[in-house]
Amino acid sequence: MSAVLPSSLTDILIQAAYFVAALLFIIGLKRMSSPKGAKNGIVWAGLGMLIAGLITFLWPGMHNFVLIIVAIFIGGLLAWWSGRRVPMTAMPQMVALYNGMGGGAAAAIAAEELVRGEPLAWAPAILAVLGAIIGAVSFSGSLIAFAKLQGIINKSLRYGAQQIVNALVLLGTVALGLWIVLLHGAAPVPVVIVFFVLALLFGVLVTLPIGGADMPVVISLYNACTGLAVAFEGFVIGNAAMIIAGMVVGAAGTLLTQLMAKAMNRSLANVLFSNFGETATGSADEVTGSLKPIDAADAGVMMAYANKVIIVPGYGMAVAQAQHKVWEMTQLLQNRGVTVKFAIHPVAGRMPGHMNVLLAEAGVPYDLIADLEDINPEFATADVSLIIGANDVVNPDARSKTDSPIYGMPILNADKSRNVIVIKRGQGRGFSGVENSLFYMDNTRMLYGDGQAAVTQLIQNIKAIE
Repeated sequence: MSAVLPSSLTDILIQAAYFVAALLFIIGLKRMSSPKGAKNGIVWAGLGMLIAGLITFLWPGMHNFVLIIVAIFIGGLLAWWSGRRVPMTAMPQMVALYNGMGGGAAAAIAAEELVRGEPLAWAPAILAVLGAIIGAVSFSGSLIAFAKLQGIINKSLRYGAQQIVNALVLLGTVALGLWIVLLHGAAPVPVVIVFFVLALLFGVLVTLPIGGADMPVVISLYNACTGLAVAFEGFVIGNAAMIIAGMVVGAAGTLLTQLMAKAMNRSLANVLFSNFGETATGSADEVTGSLKPIDAADAGVMMAYANKVIIVPGYGMAVAQAQHKVWEMTQLLQNRGVTVKFAIHPVAGRMPGHMNVLLAEAGVPYDLIADLEDINPEFATADVSLIIGANDVVNPDARSKTDSPIYGMPILNADKSRNVIVIKRGQGRGFSGVENSLFYMDNTRMLYGDGQAAVTQLIQNIKAIE
């Protein structure tokens, strides 16, 4: 087609298509900001990506079309298979893996530009090197995050002088990058190879020590890095779609990272360089009170005769795939005249929006789901707060215990309810390793067991009440 159209007309067509694709990206992202429009937003953004991908075949100098088509087919097939097979509980590691692929793709573009041996202007050379570093770090770091969330890596690696080693690796990467820039991107291939090896190594080293509880923040950060790397490489090769898409992803990832860090009341530096989640101390002996179990029959009666029930879902609900049973229970309570609401903490689950997606999947209406700021004043008027697999996000030590690792973290005020029922598999601590004093309070009762099995028992007992 490009051979038939004049080159100027081809260029106009390409840029116009990229502009339309960019608009679709932005519209899609806007639609995804609300649960009501999220599915529609994905379709809009996907259409933009399709247009950007197809129009790229007209790019001057494009060749190896067979390899490109085969790669697209294989990648699309794998994405379709994984999208169909991966459960919601594994979405965080899937996001980490896909995000890593984006960073790796940006680094691969930079590698192709740097090994050609053709001099680049100052600006493209600088952006190519920056995109290479950021993309490579995002790629290798995201793979480590995936391995941690998937359980492939079960322990964080820490040793003496670790920060010094990481700093030296980063310094070596930056030094080689500066050398490549001074050579206008035409450095010897061995130098470029060592440069990329060091960048990849830094991504591994900086991610390995981070505690598992901080992985959602790390994934969000690497998502922002991937967008930035893609935008930089878009400038290098003059691709408007890459520039706009990368900037949108980078900005969204940055805002999300800040939101999550704020929700945990921690700085990004504290997330990246502290031992939170791996060295948290504390034991049941440090908490006053005792764990008081309750059976499903008594819990069902308590909820059936309540005026208001607030449900706080957490990762335990996701693991048990209990969201459908939770919605069935909610409908039973509503039929009895009970007001039921869902309280969502910004970092509940393993990634932002995790609980919202699960509840939406079960058919829970959006108007029953409230964020932390909106729902917190209502806990004091709730007869029962039902905690399903949540831990740190309802720990009152965050308000009162200054020596707690989570002190200052905004939490859901479930402890202010008249009664609290906690569905939990056992007496272990949460993901951060911090003991939860809520479980020992006088108004709290523990309903032990799998989330779905426990809610099923509650449903049976609620139905049995005349």
